[in-house]
Amino acid sequence: MSVGELPPAPPEVGTIAPDDRARERLQVYAEFLASAGVERGLLGPREVPRLWDRHLLNCAVAAPLVPANAHVIDVGSGAGLPGLVWAIVRPDITLTCLESLQRRATYLEEAVAALDLTDRVSVVRARAEDVVRGRAPESSLRGDVVTARAVASLDKLAGWTVPLLKPGGELLALKGQSAAEEVKAASAVLERFGIDSVEIVLCGEGVVDPPTTVVRARKAR
Repeated sequence: MSVGELPPAPPEVGTIAPDDRARERLQVYAEFLASAGVERGLLGPREVPRLWDRHLLNCAVAAPLVPANAHVIDVGSGAGLPGLVWAIVRPDITLTCLESLQRRATYLEEAVAALDLTDRVSVVRARAEDVVRGRAPESSLRGDVVTARAVASLDKLAGWTVPLLKPGGELLALKGQSAAEEVKAASAVLERFGIDSVEIVLCGEGVVDPPTTVVRARKAR
């Protein structure tokens, strides 16, 4: 899959990228995903023609939900979605990409270097479960926001993400059309882990179709 098959950035990029530097970085990241991401199996070749709408913009429109100057932990970061996109369009935040597989962690480190984000973004190779249970050197890792995209159903995801939140922090889980059913099924688990409020937020109406669905869950203080 050649980078030449990547479609040009749509005009909507201007609505979510704060400046020229952010737009340049999004273009670099799109090219990196379309080349190294495909070659290493992190992105299917068929996803390249819809890379902007389905992946980059889909993630970017949720970035305004992140509080100012937050530390974000992207669990099961994989190709860096949504974490790297958020770090690009939100220069005020810091990001930890938490990824258990070596080849994906290596890819993320190379992407962070290519995007010139090493001052604000770090990659930790560890399973979220091991961090939560104190079985990894990074067991003290905690964030203001924890996010995940296409990692697991919400009832399973809760145990891997909510313990990584600081008191008062938020889980921002990017979900699909089954978000309401997942919230209902996970309600008891979320309550057990200290979540005191849950809402489903639609982001990017008029920018992406369909809008991005985010489950927003706040941990009690």
